[in-house]
Amino acid sequence: MRISMLGTRGIPAAYSGFETAVERLAERFSAGGHEVTVYCRPHMTERRDTWAGARLVHLPTIRNKYLDTLVHTKLSTLHMITRARPDVALYFIAGNAPVVPLARVAGIPAILQIDGLDSERAKWPGPAKALIRGAEHLAPAAATIAVTDSRAVAERYEEVHGRRLVWIPYGAELPDPGTTTWCERLGVEPGRFVLFVGRLVPENNAHLLIEAHRRLGTDWPLVVVGDAPYAEDYIAGLKAAAAPDVRFPGYVFGTGYAELVHRSGLMCVPTEVGGTHPVITEAMAAGAPLIVSDHPPNVETVAGAAAVFPLAGGAEALAQVMGELISDPARRADLGARAVAVAEERYGWDACADRYLALCGAVLGR
Repeated sequence: MRISMLGTRGIPAAYSGFETAVERLAERFSAGGHEVTVYCRPHMTERRDTWAGARLVHLPTIRNKYLDTLVHTKLSTLHMITRARPDVALYFIAGNAPVVPLARVAGIPAILQIDGLDSERAKWPGPAKALIRGAEHLAPAAATIAVTDSRAVAERYEEVHGRRLVWIPYGAELPDPGTTTWCERLGVEPGRFVLFVGRLVPENNAHLLIEAHRRLGTDWPLVVVGDAPYAEDYIAGLKAAAAPDVRFPGYVFGTGYAELVHRSGLMCVPTEVGGTHPVITEAMAAGAPLIVSDHPPNVETVAGAAAVFPLAGGAEALAQVMGELISDPARRADLGARAVAVAEERYGWDACADRYLALCGAVLGR
């Protein structure tokens, strides 16, 4: 089967969970003998001809917060229709829904992966929210099949848009590289620092964690891994509000990312939108003690194997939970062990890839 993957920034993964999912799925599709093409944005990925067994196609776009994704996806779709001609197109991000029908008109069945309700993200102004909400409403009709990564997101989508989505949980794998290079570079002691990993945008709530860390007054440093294009003012505000022992290394991928997750004493994922965050499932697979917000997809993902704080309680509630865990090594160890068990039971990339391939077969049958 020939599969084209469109709508993300491309691989190697260098931005978010979408790109991680594309990379993991491409590896498995290719290993199974399928011909995979992944469309990439040259300003976000290394220029390579192949990666993870997939052929990479780099196409330009308009580097603008509101046009970047949609313009690139449209150009990718036109290239796919005229040059690649796959059996199935696998799109990511609900905001790409207006472009998806082009594939279907050209006779290429399309799957659209929707990671939560993007229209609820704080980064979008009112007009952009309205356009994205319209794209979300259109998505199930635009694609041959629309799919999400969480039962909670499927339920929320049905509540808001009146359509029930198929859901397939993401996988998780994060082998321990056995290194301490990044810990030494950042000046943190393995097992005695708090870790955040994610895009530095308001809805991921790094600002909430920074405030909670300052309120707590712990001697555990906080490492904030991540960045984001078009978010310079927000990131500057984070750095201005941070205590002196907060580190901002920017994006860290590959073995560096795996090292920091495995060496962290506590990870915090305080997000308030989105579906299954790969950073959560990967932290669980690594046995990292976790705190997550009570955002329903987060609670669903951890399945009782993490501490949960109420978003309504703000930084004060988060600081309280952090303090309790930092002072209780036995509970941290228990949470880590439970997280590994849940990850092994629920989150496998092989199973995820098999379910996507089954969907590909279903849309071909239509």
